Amino acid sequence: MKLRLLSLYPDQMNIYADRGNILFLQHRCEWRGIDFEVTRCGPGDRFDPGDHDLLYMGGGQDRDQKAVAGDLIESKQASMRAAKEGGAAILAVCGGYQLLGESYELEGETIEGLGLVDLKTVREPGPRLIGPVAIEVDLDGEPKVLAGFENHGGRTRLGNCSPLGKVIHGHGNNGEDGFEGVREDNLIGTYLHGPLLPKNAWLADHLIATGLEHHHGERPELEPLDDGLEDAAHRAALTAARKG
Repeated sequence: MKLRLLSLYPDQMNIYADRGNILFLQHRCEWRGIDFEVTRCGPGDRFDPGDHDLLYMGGGQDRDQKAVAGDLIESKQASMRAAKEGGAAILAVCGGYQLLGESYELEGETIEGLGLVDLKTVREPGPRLIGPVAIEVDLDGEPKVLAGFENHGGRTRLGNCSPLGKVIHGHGNNGEDGFEGVREDNLIGTYLHGPLLPKNAWLADHLIATGLEHHHGERPELEPLDDGLEDAAHRAALTAARKG
């Protein structure tokens, strides 16, 4: 088996140790004997949506988002939409999550997003939403908890789409409605970073299985791994979220 990952703007959108998520996916594949291929896709680059099983975009500062937003629309929007409709897995974190939506408004300027999901983000007056966070998520018919860290000034509000999960501790999308992230088909957007996947190994395995299903046409039963360290990292992140 082989998993083909496309890393979008790895130099521009990597403010929250986003390479750690990719390395974690790589190691979990290699430990199971699954070939892992990473393709970098930066400004001006185009890609064939059929050549990739998992698309990943991390977070960046406002200036980074502004820098890549126009390029996303010009050179990648059609392929991103085709990849989503074709069943590829998509994970976007923080700034990448905001760019999945219709727009991001800040300081009187509106940055156009990809429009892959019905959400908008606005930089409103008030403090940044910062701190440990935990949310309840149900991706495979079994509720589980994601734990991580959030740090965002934008308030994201969902339209005709579903949240990734319900906030247990922390702020979430906007600090008001009790929801965090977005999920639509095989697309996931979230503010949880730090990086996210080493603290939540089960989500990494969900993405791996989804990507392999896209590539091979059948969802595999992944071989269990010794996740003692990963479970400890998850417990530590969850404890931090509980303490606020």
